[in-house]
Amino acid sequence: MTKMALAVDRMETPLARLGALFPAEGGHRTILMAALGLLSVLVLWQAIIWLFSVPIYLVPSPIDVAGAVSRDIGLLASSAVPTIVEALLGFVLGNTVAILVAVSFVYAKPVEEMFYPVAILIKTIPIVAIAPVLKIMLGNGIEPKVVVAAMICFFPTLVNSVRGFRAVNPQLLELMRVLSASKTEVFLRVRVQSALPYIFAALKISVTMCVLGAIVGEWIGANEGVGYLLLQSMYQFDTPRLFATILTASFVAIVGFAIVSMVEKWVIRWDPGSSV
Repeated sequence: MTKMALAVDRMETPLARLGALFPAEGGHRTILMAALGLLSVLVLWQAIIWLFSVPIYLVPSPIDVAGAVSRDIGLLASSAVPTIVEALLGFVLGNTVAILVAVSFVYAKPVEEMFYPVAILIKTIPIVAIAPVLKIMLGNGIEPKVVVAAMICFFPTLVNSVRGFRAVNPQLLELMRVLSASKTEVFLRVRVQSALPYIFAALKISVTMCVLGAIVGEWIGANEGVGYLLLQSMYQFDTPRLFATILTASFVAIVGFAIVSMVEKWVIRWDPGSSV
C-alpha cells in the first residue's frame, strides 16, 4: 500500500505543480484550457485529413486553411471592412429600437398587448426570406444589409430589456415613492440599473448575430464583404479560402463579443445579483 501511495504521489506531483501555476479561479487557467481545447481540435482535424486522405476540395486541413489566410490576408481584411460597417450599424439600430420599444412596453401595457405578438411574428419569419424583400424595397446598397442585421438582433434585446426593466425590487420602488421621486428619476435610478445586466446579456448575443445578419444580406446581393467572398469561394471550389473566410467572420464576431464584455465590466461596477 505504501508503494502504491508513493507511485500515485509521484504521478500527481506534475499535475499539482501545473494546477499551482494556473489556479482554478484565475484567468490564466481559463486561457490555457481554451488554448489546449482549440489545439486538440486542430490536431484531431489534421489527423483525420491525413488518415483518411480527404481531398482538399472537400475539406481542407488546418495547414491548408492557415496557408489560405496567409495568402489572402489582404483580401480577407478588405472584405471584412464592409461587413463590420453593416453589422455595426445594424447593431446600433436594432438594439436602440429594441430598448425604446421595451420602455414603451413597460410603461404602456396596451402597447405591449398590441405589438408584442407582432414582434414574435416577425421573429418567426426566416431571415433569408425577409432579405430578398428588403433588397427589392431598399435596393442593392448598404441599407438592406443594415436592416437585416438590425432585425436579427432586435428580438433578443427586446425580450431581455422588458424583463430587466420589470425585474425591480418592489421595496426600491416604494422607497422612491416615499421620497417623491419623479418617473424619470425612478426610471434612471432604479429600472435602468436593474435592466443593465439583462441588456448587456442580450447585447453579447446580438453582437454576434448581427454579423450573421450582415452576411445573409450580402448573400442576397452584394459585390463586396465577407458574404460575397464566401459565395465567390464556394463557386470557385476554393475550400481553403472558404474556410479562411469563415474564420474571418468568426474573428469579427469574437472581437465584437469581447468589446461588449469589456464595456459591460466598465459600466456595471456592482454585483448584478444585488441590484434586484
